[in-house]
Order: sequence, then C-alpha cells, then structure tokens
Amino acid sequence: MSRLNRRREEEPPKGAPAWMTTFGDLMNLLLCFFVLLFSMSSVDAQKFDLMAASFNQAFSVFDSVSTGMGTGDGILISNGVNQLTELDQYINSIGKAKDEDDVPDSLGEAEKKIEEAKLKESEELAEKVEEAVAEQSLKGVVDVEFTSQYVQLTLQGSLLFDSGSTVLKEESFPVLDKIGVILERYAESTIEIEGHTDNVPMSGTKYSNNDELSSGRALSVFNYLIEHANLDPAIIKHSGRGEYVPIADNSTAEGRALNRRVEIRIYNSLSSY
Repeated sequence: MSRLNRRREEEPPKGAPAWMTTFGDLMNLLLCFFVLLFSMSSVDAQKFDLMAASFNQAFSVFDSVSTGMGTGDGILISNGVNQLTELDQYINSIGKAKDEDDVPDSLGEAEKKIEEAKLKESEELAEKVEEAVAEQSLKGVVDVEFTSQYVQLTLQGSLLFDSGSTVLKEESFPVLDKIGVILERYAESTIEIEGHTDNVPMSGTKYSNNDELSSGRALSVFNYLIEHANLDPAIIKHSGRGEYVPIADNSTAEGRALNRRVEIRIYNSLSSY
C-alpha cells in the first residue's frame, strides 16, 4: 500500500463528531421543554377558579384549590421543576375523598330521579284512567291504583266468573267492553292481565288447583279483550298467580272474596316492561 493511501486512512473524518450532533439535538429539546414550562407558569385565575368550582360541585374535590395551586395572585409556580412536582402531587390527589361520606352517590341520585319520573307519569296516567272509569260509570266496580311502573285496574272475581269456573258471565261483558275502550285510549306500553284466587283447595271441577284456575281466568279475559277491543295481542301478557298474592285475610269470607280477582295493569312508557 502506498504512503499516500496510508495517510488518507489515518486522517480523522472532517466536521464535528456524530455524538455532538445528538447532544445538540438533546439540548434543543430540553430548551423547548423549559420554554413550554415557563409559558404554562401563568394562568388566568378567574377561569381556573370557575373550572375548580365546577369540579368541586360535581365531585366534591378541589376543596383547597385556591391555596394548593397558588391561584390567588394568578401565578401557578414560577419554577419549572417545582411546577412539575406540585402538579404531580395535585393530580395524584384528585378523586381521593377525605372519607366515604364525601363521595356523592351519583348513581343513587340518578336512580331516584328516574323513579320520581316514573311515579309522576303513572300518577298522571292514573288520573286519566280514573276520569274514564267515572265517565264509563264503572266506579265501585273497578278499583284504580298505581305504582311507579303501572296503573292497575282490579275487578272482583264474582263479577266475572261463577265459583270454580273460567267462563265469563254475560253480565261482565259490558264492563269488559268499557275497560277495552280505556285500554285502547291509554295503553301505550305493555298490558298485563293477572288472575288471583283464594286459598280454598279445588274440588269437583276440571281444574286440579288454584294455579290452573287463575291462569284460565286470566286467559278468558285476554281472549275477550282481543276479540272485542282494538288491542295488539303482542303487548298483552296474561298469567295466573293462584293463591300466592292475597290482598286480604283468607280466614274470612270477605277476605276470600277480595282475593278472588283479576288485575289489569297498564305499564307506563318509562317502566322496565
């Protein structure tokens, strides 16, 4: 190898070493970082106080935000390094309640408001149904009650059926016709028909127990309403509850008469049905 080629191999590369380029880029990034910190060191005190008040109202945090973050004079923290430390501590403290009593039951409040809305809608629907019952001359024949889920029409079993039978009496037809009109007018959601009996055991009939009897009676009312009223069968449910949901004492004749009944429920639009 010639002396000229050996000399070229031994000569160092021209320009700055590669590590200096990397170091220079790092310094530029650090400079930008501290400039950014400095630009954030001053905030609008009024806007920050409004934001803090909003969070405090919603979550019961920021209890001492004006002093903890130094917003009294509009200066957050002048030194960038200290600012990072304080900000980290502040973020870690957000959402930690001083005790369980300080945590608002947001879910419970929401459920309470929904329940109140349901009850209000049922109450308004019940008022309309009661007016219709009075117009149809059904007072004393049909009892109207309501819950947050539905408005309930109750008919006594003695009006609808003979003892141990699921065949509707002819004298019950005008009553059911009028109820069909009410359902057509006000039922916008599910309708549920429930049959109920007393606790006297079945004997001498084609039904072996009160469950079958109550189910047959609910079905009879369902069939009549479907045939004589303009109702969608898809929104009507029917079931027998037997003797298991009494509303009176079965040890007396009067109580047993009250327990033999058919309930028609009109669910409101906010109900779970």
